[in-house]
Amino acid sequence: MDKIYFNQMAFYGYHGVFKEEAKLGQRFYVDLELSLDLSKAAETDNLEHTVNYADIYETVKGIVEGERHQLVEKLTVRICEQLLADFPLEEVKAKVIKPDPPIAGHYQSVAIEMVRKRVNN
Repeated sequence: MDKIYFNQMAFYGYHGVFKEEAKLGQRFYVDLELSLDLSKAAETDNLEHTVNYADIYETVKGIVEGERHQLVEKLTVRICEQLLADFPLEEVKAKVIKPDPPIAGHYQSVAIEMVRKRVNN
């Protein structure tokens, strides 16, 4: 299966369990690995046979900068499910990175990664 990657898309959201996170917000980064057949797009050089990168970005932005969730797990699964619903993708791997969670200690970030596949009925 062919892949399209989005790396380190940056957004500002209000997700988290602590009241400070809901009030102040924080940065989130999102990495995506999208699986789909790109052979027709490569053959025709036509956008109709792939996904529009700008539309993917705007969808993820709307989720991260939209409705607040307490858990990054919920945010991550929402991204996967929405992309599968809106685009002709076979599989979505989404990684949501929270670089500044309010946790004592020294580390670069925390992240959640999930993979969801299209289920054909």
